[in-house]
Amino acid sequence: MSLTMPEEILLLLLDDETGKPVGLPGPAGDLALAGAILMELALAGRIDTDLDRLVLVQPRPTGDAVLDEVLARLATATGAAERTSRWWIQDIAKSGAALRAQVLERLVAGGVLRRIEDRFLWVFPERRYPKATGRAETAEVRRRLRGVLLEDEIPDPRDALLIGLAKSTGLVPLVLSEAEHAQAMARLDHVAGLEELSRSLSAATRDVYATLLRQGAMH
Repeated sequence: MSLTMPEEILLLLLDDETGKPVGLPGPAGDLALAGAILMELALAGRIDTDLDRLVLVQPRPTGDAVLDEVLARLATATGAAERTSRWWIQDIAKSGAALRAQVLERLVAGGVLRRIEDRFLWVFPERRYPKATGRAETAEVRRRLRGVLLEDEIPDPRDALLIGLAKSTGLVPLVLSEAEHAQAMARLDHVAGLEELSRSLSAATRDVYATLLRQGAMH
């Protein structure tokens, strides 16, 4: 199954065994998902972006329900031409729960994940998404990123974008141990800066993330 960037981000955000979301500070997961959707739309030639501007290039649907839902918002929003990349990332992240549910169900339909309906404390409904037996997609995402960061493998544009997004939203510890992270800092910075799209959208995502974390620390 060929995965999109939003799908790969969601696989990183799930514990392989339990299928539960990994613990992350604040809005990291939703911002990473929003950034991945915009990066996928940019790769599909639907939008163009820099640090301050996001421009709709082509409103024609991609055929991907999640991408097209966001694309329609970009095409119909009042004042869309004046909205910055930062604004759109934060706005899309507000719909993170609904978008995440769509991506997870598609991974279930594709046989990558299993859906388990459970009860927390025997009372509260809980839904988990452990990886399906015999499927290697989750391990493959981590293997690719680790190969780029630890073994100097040449990254393709998608992996460079994914690494930039992981760096900007604090997801690197989901791929590398603390010691590996320290070892790979220079390589991480280099790869994250290879793609103009990664520099612009990842920087916008990082700025939103830092602002939201500061606001949370004040309450």
